[in-house]
Amino acid sequence: MSATPLAVPQAFHYAPDTVLSSGEFPVALRWRGREPYGQSFDAMRAFTDARTPETQDEIWLVEHPPVFTLGLAGDPAHLLLAGSGIPLVKVDRGGQITYHGPGQIVAYLLIDLRRRKLMVRELVRRIEEAVIETLATYNLATDRKPGAPGIYVAEPSVRQANHGANVRLHELHQGAKIAALGLKIRNGCSYHGVSLNVTMDLQPFLAINPCGYAGLETVDMATLGVAADWRDVALVLAERLALQIGGLPAIAAATTGSTE
Repeated sequence: MSATPLAVPQAFHYAPDTVLSSGEFPVALRWRGREPYGQSFDAMRAFTDARTPETQDEIWLVEHPPVFTLGLAGDPAHLLLAGSGIPLVKVDRGGQITYHGPGQIVAYLLIDLRRRKLMVRELVRRIEEAVIETLATYNLATDRKPGAPGIYVAEPSVRQANHGANVRLHELHQGAKIAALGLKIRNGCSYHGVSLNVTMDLQPFLAINPCGYAGLETVDMATLGVAADWRDVALVLAERLALQIGGLPAIAAATTGSTE
């Protein structure tokens, strides 16, 4: 599915905040620039603790300096190279270990699930769908894997191939992970979110078992032949996330907990 990007700010660090359409409850888009992971982590928790039923949902777009993060039930043994010089931060999201670094979009979703009548699994599905739609905008074929949250390289359709998708690169990296997802739900509200690899140094992923899977290849959009601007992709992703979150609600109410 294609999406029309929003207007691209001239300077990322000074990009204006805006409001995205998201069904009955709009979402505020916040550009936080490049900031240390711990600063974002503390700010997310503080925002969630302070919010009320009237607090507007927000999506934060961030780029982090190099950092490994380990989820609540994460096994430190999945860090294979302890002397990499990259800090390891233990966090309260679901999932195992992942890497954040320059050239990767991190979208934090501060969403009131109860207000939107969303279950956690439904929110995860919609986040994944937003990533798939974003990458399809750039003619990249991706899909889910059962039991393994995130987005993975898939075989391009005939239509995508006819529109210039690099079939050879897709085949070479089929099954590789391009986006990781982890959430924390507290009092019916989410924080943490999704990371999408645009153009980054992928070497640090070799120092871990990404998301706890030994030998799992991690790629970025550049690996698949797409030269895309970080800000352009971030805006498309934010728009698709907002539209997905604002879609028809799930039947059941959200439950409190964590997800990978």
